[in-house]
Amino acid sequence: MHLHKYEKIWLIFGMGSLALFLAIIGFAAFWKGIHPQSHIETIDPQNIEAHDAFKPENLGLHEVADGKYIVNIVASAFNYDFGTDENGNAVKTIRVPKGSTVLYQITTKDVVHGFQVAGTNINMMVEPGHISRFETVMKNTGEFTVVCNEYCGIGHHLMFGTVEVYE
Repeated sequence: MHLHKYEKIWLIFGMGSLALFLAIIGFAAFWKGIHPQSHIETIDPQNIEAHDAFKPENLGLHEVADGKYIVNIVASAFNYDFGTDENGNAVKTIRVPKGSTVLYQITTKDVVHGFQVAGTNINMMVEPGHISRFETVMKNTGEFTVVCNEYCGIGHHLMFGTVEVYE
């Protein structure tokens, strides 16, 4: 079968693009450990407090075992609710030791939000009626900004927080 010179060029370009795409997906999946969520638990978005993890007293960081933590978060219009401190002030920074395993559990009452910890592999879509979970090991020290990467309305730019990983 005879192929024209330009057909060969485009065929090589297409096959090369496909190989590059598969290499990038393989790198993200196997080297970086980025995978789709395995299951999504549902929740009543009008009554999220009925779920034990999202009661106001259970929000924020909780140590469940040595070096293992759970962070329960409620996203709502232009705010991440990380809970309150002992003085009743809103918590905006989650502090975890380096090398600890952290399970982030997050849900929302109102609209679709994003949850990304910039500089890490933590990136979730948060939908009303679902609980999004992501477990990771916090390997690097520093302060990492939590941002909403799904446009959620006019105050979207006000939705932020911090994860601080310390020695």
